Amino acid sequence: MYDLVTFGEAMIRLTAPEFMRLEQADSLSITAGGAEMNVAVNAAQLGLKTTWVSRLVDTWSGRYIRNKGRELGVDMSNIAWVDFDGVGLERNGFYHLELGAGPRASSVTYDRAYSAISNVQLGEIDWASIFSGARWFHLSGITPALSASAAAVAAEALQAARAAGVTTSYDLNFRSKLWSAEQAQAANRPMMEHVSVLIGNEEDFEKSLGFAAEGTTEAYSKLEPDSYKKVAQRVKDAFPNIEIIGTTLRDAKTGWLNDWRTLLFDGTEFYLSRIYENLELVDRVGGGDSFSAGLIYSLLNRKAPQVAVDFAGGYSALAHTFPGDFNWATAEEAEKAIQAGGVRISR
Repeated sequence: MYDLVTFGEAMIRLTAPEFMRLEQADSLSITAGGAEMNVAVNAAQLGLKTTWVSRLVDTWSGRYIRNKGRELGVDMSNIAWVDFDGVGLERNGFYHLELGAGPRASSVTYDRAYSAISNVQLGEIDWASIFSGARWFHLSGITPALSASAAAVAAEALQAARAAGVTTSYDLNFRSKLWSAEQAQAANRPMMEHVSVLIGNEEDFEKSLGFAAEGTTEAYSKLEPDSYKKVAQRVKDAFPNIEIIGTTLRDAKTGWLNDWRTLLFDGTEFYLSRIYENLELVDRVGGGDSFSAGLIYSLLNRKAPQVAVDFAGGYSALAHTFPGDFNWATAEEAEKAIQAGGVRISR
């Protein structure tokens, strides 16, 4: 029924305009965002039939998130709705963003305590029905970080997907504001036996799985892929069921100037995209989710590994040129970026 199923939290995103601090701003721009919803939206924009599974409180913010997904082509019928209790013991999450510039990094503040998805329970979601006829399931490490019950349901979903013969992908997506490395490893490592495609950068592998790369800086800003290759091989040896490992490599030179590259390991060979040097950032949030969506799109269309990493690299590079979590680039624009196409106005 679906090309892609994703499961996780989406939040209302409030952004200070024109690189202001939040306390400077008199108004905030509003949109929705969240790792798994971003992947579902981006894959839908590329032409896949997608659905996002979650749990929301039936207030304006929940309906706003639902409407944004619908607007961008995602089937939003698999949301478990919760009545508003009047005080917010179950609520929809928010996050607040300041966009960085120059030496000042972008900054996110979460307001997601008691979010509806953090209270999801085993057996609440009919995974067998959702996965009937589905081709791919995607999850990120943010979801199990939300609560013990969310972690249990994430594991339940992965097991149900594998039982249904659905390809599974997992973006480690470590978030230090949500849990510690020890907590992340305790939850993530048992889930790896149900994962087909693993996505993560050097920090993710160290903090989420306990595989540290040699020679990395504390900021994990190194673009050189050699140390990552060694870690990927160690992860593959530890979890032989993982068929493909992918990552984004970012060198953050300033708050709005980065080098960007993507890498894929199929268990035998490593494949690298071109380097998008001095990539000018409009908004870097969601770049990794665009890599996931571009990779899933390519692999579902049976593209060769080099073609897949090239497409995911170009598509995710373009994600940085749009405000908001979602990627508005087309497949044709990604193909042009891969070929280092010109940026003269298209007439």
